[in-house]
Amino acid sequence: MPDLPSPQDATEAALFTECWDAALSYADLCTAGSAAAAELAREAFAQGIRELREAESGTVRGHGRRPSRLPRIPLLLTAVRSTAAAWEDAGQGHKLDPDLRLWLHSEQAARYTGPPLDRPVALRGLRDLQPADAELLWLAEAEALPLPLVARRLGLDPATAADELAQVGRLFRDRCHRNHLDSPLDAECRSYARLLDAVTRSPAADTPDDLSRHLATCHRCAEAAACLRLHGGGLPGALTGGVIGWGGLAYLERRRRAAEVRLGAGRPDRADPDAGGPADGTDGTRLARHGLLVAALLVSLLALAVSLMPFGDTADEGAAPPDADRQPVADPGPSLPPAPTVLPDTPSPEPSAGHTPERTPGREDPAPDPEPQGTSSTAAAPGTTAPGEPAACRADYDLVNEWPDGFQATVTVTTRDPLDTWRVGFTLPDGQRITQMWDASVSQDGPRVTATAADYNRTVPAGGKLALGFLASWHGTNTPPTDITLNSRPCVG
Repeated sequence: MPDLPSPQDATEAALFTECWDAALSYADLCTAGSAAAAELAREAFAQGIRELREAESGTVRGHGRRPSRLPRIPLLLTAVRSTAAAWEDAGQGHKLDPDLRLWLHSEQAARYTGPPLDRPVALRGLRDLQPADAELLWLAEAEALPLPLVARRLGLDPATAADELAQVGRLFRDRCHRNHLDSPLDAECRSYARLLDAVTRSPAADTPDDLSRHLATCHRCAEAAACLRLHGGGLPGALTGGVIGWGGLAYLERRRRAAEVRLGAGRPDRADPDAGGPADGTDGTRLARHGLLVAALLVSLLALAVSLMPFGDTADEGAAPPDADRQPVADPGPSLPPAPTVLPDTPSPEPSAGHTPERTPGREDPAPDPEPQGTSSTAAAPGTTAPGEPAACRADYDLVNEWPDGFQATVTVTTRDPLDTWRVGFTLPDGQRITQMWDASVSQDGPRVTATAADYNRTVPAGGKLALGFLASWHGTNTPPTDITLNSRPCVG
């Protein structure tokens, strides 16, 4: 009989189980099937753990200090992304999400492996923070965990955690501003740098028209603005997008939904592995496949985590210059929370919002989940169905996040009939313009938007759901979409 792990090992194993949940969640976004998701997560997790061990035990040559690194969870997420890139280079790209494969060959992806000064300012800013401060910022903002829970996990005083988080946010902003100025900017970008810093400091500051036009066309300055503007709710998206790149917003949404349900803020049949129900805006197939996936991998994961221990405390002095001698704001105490009991049927990480899974041969589709509960919803245009005939579809609109001049939203459609392919249309009544959409190709003619199925999510069973996540711009008023249709047939709200 194998020796039982010590309490310290068990606690560390519990912490790494939470990291595994995040890594598997992102691996699921990056792949086209459950087997590929499991394989990608295992490879990336092993790689990330090795990097963590090296960072915890290594030193910077000539300085005798630990090198700067990302917090545990984002380091593992970037390992997922880099492992996916290695798959693509090795001819295993067929296992990956098609949109990710396109992104991996783009200039945007090249920024994450190119010269350090060309990399996203959020990635550089998070790495510049003291490890304990970076952990606090990531857990509270990107993982959407409540501050009391974050404080317990990091050994902080819950009474002062909010003040510490605010101070860390300001430190992060300063690092991002410095990194933006250090980037190879052209003359126009550099001329707006001081103004950009000024208008993002205050919620009441108006953005001049010329700066607004510049931000609409310059990706780097818009990326910096999102990191510099601590108010308005855009910081989590800036963090995830800047650190992990592709799929950052989808990852953020699924982590937010999971946190809500764990804390009882969502319906138990709706979104979270802890509740056992499918996520908002997705078919339950992805959750079903993850239940099998995690049940098979959980025991080996814990063995892997324990075998790679111990690690150094993340609160040690491992900071990057120029703050190597500064005490971190979030200075954790010596204790860690007790390890939770892990059952072999622990459910899986939450399925992705807006990501319709492929069908698995030989597996029946689970019953459709109840309608998701968004932050706001709108009824589609009245249908023209015959009296007594059920509507062909039901549509719900969820305003996920909103900031000055932009917002993120999801349109979820439940179909009455099985579909071999689909096309969703809707009208944006206030001049909003779609800037990015995932899980569908998009075209916009004036206020009318048409979203067409991707190759991997054309088929939807009767009673199944399809979801469209998108980013858009707005000015003045941001009324929800109207006249939502599925294959030209009106949907009800």
